[in-house]
Amino acid sequence: MGGTEEKPHAIVVTYPLQGHLIPSVHLAIKLASKGFTITFINTHCIHHQITRAHSAKDHDYDPFTAVRGSGLDIRYMTVSDGLPVDFDRSLNHDQFMASLLHVFSAHVEEAVKMIVKSGRVHVLIADTFFVWPSALAKKYGLLCVSFWTEPALVFTLYYHLDLLRINGHFDCPNAREDTIDYIPGVPSINPRDTMSYLQEKDTSSVCHQIIFKAFHDARGADFVLCNSIQELEPSTIAALHAKTPFYAVGPIFPTGFTKSAVATSLWPESDCTQWLDTKPRGSVLYVSFGSYAHLSRRDLTEIAHGLSLSGVGFVWVLRADIVSSNDVDPLPVGFRAEVSDRAMIITWCNQNVVLKHPAIGGFLTHCGWNSTLESIWCKIPLLCFPLYTDQFTNRKLIVDDWKIGMRIGELNTVPRSEVSEKIKAMMSGKSGEECRKKVVEVSQTLENAITRDGSSERNMEQFIKELKAKIQKISGV
Repeated sequence: MGGTEEKPHAIVVTYPLQGHLIPSVHLAIKLASKGFTITFINTHCIHHQITRAHSAKDHDYDPFTAVRGSGLDIRYMTVSDGLPVDFDRSLNHDQFMASLLHVFSAHVEEAVKMIVKSGRVHVLIADTFFVWPSALAKKYGLLCVSFWTEPALVFTLYYHLDLLRINGHFDCPNAREDTIDYIPGVPSINPRDTMSYLQEKDTSSVCHQIIFKAFHDARGADFVLCNSIQELEPSTIAALHAKTPFYAVGPIFPTGFTKSAVATSLWPESDCTQWLDTKPRGSVLYVSFGSYAHLSRRDLTEIAHGLSLSGVGFVWVLRADIVSSNDVDPLPVGFRAEVSDRAMIITWCNQNVVLKHPAIGGFLTHCGWNSTLESIWCKIPLLCFPLYTDQFTNRKLIVDDWKIGMRIGELNTVPRSEVSEKIKAMMSGKSGEECRKKVVEVSQTLENAITRDGSSERNMEQFIKELKAKIQKISGV
């Protein structure tokens, strides 16, 4: 029984998109609060955006300073993603993805090599969408933890691409359109509810290459941590856990939910609170399509007209690049004036603060996973208009499995009449009321999961116990 137990030291590498950064930051804080030393690796570009968004003058701005002050051992460093800081990644998505596929790993390896040389390191925790974590971890004698920031259903569909291919539902000239009912732990799913990349005929894109390579690499991980909740996806998670040490540890939120001690926003935030304070309870629709996905100008126009026709008050987060970085004001002529008495249109906000406000009664969303979890936490039902990747599968969970939302724009078009009707149904109709009741129950499931005896807290403790046992085994203790 001699000596004190060595503190596990983990290198955490976040995927350079805000939707991945947020849970990665809060996972790092969670592990540090449980006694880990963390070295958090961000990209120069994301660091630059955070610094600019928070008006930090210091080039060496460290977003973890505040939590370090409270006693957590978190170090911070940045590396290049292979592109210049001022390169427009939003406008040149394929080039950005190609750089992450082919170039980024060399910069990460350089950092890992330096960290390993400077002191004892045990674990590499990296986003599942990277194509190199288990190989890199092996090279430097580290354990590998794959961090999955989306639901388990999405993970298992990617994990079983071979089954989808064999059965003719993916990567085939005439892909089947009937129900998929052979994925372990997934009773059934319609192909239109799978991720956008599984619905595409051409599978030669850079994103497809990333998915294929990333899920090949993920099979070499020692553990997978998933930002989902066991009670919400029980059979899927159980089936995955039977194959690999897969732990649902979500929802991974900042302590206190509305105010993160670490800056993760890439844009300056507008404060809607005073405006919302003047509105009746549950009367305002919150509209946001996330931090990265794009809307077509046609869809944006129809959504705008639908909002106008609905007569409902709304807060609309309209990123400057929502259509394209080259299209600075894509709203229909006269729209702002038309809705000025009942709308607030802003470029960005603290979404958790807005969703928590009593005036909010619904969320028109792209169904990004962070937005989904945040909306559930705040007991806000969802109007689902997915745009790409996992969002179609998230919609299936929201609407069909949990019954806390409604579909909108079913056939990849979104006529203004449907937008208006669905908004009215959500905000004041019977179907909206049913979703509202149901989301209260699902929200309780999230709350229960992260209590001391909750499933996610137990899973986190079990993961840490198994990780430490592996570290001791490797160290020969």
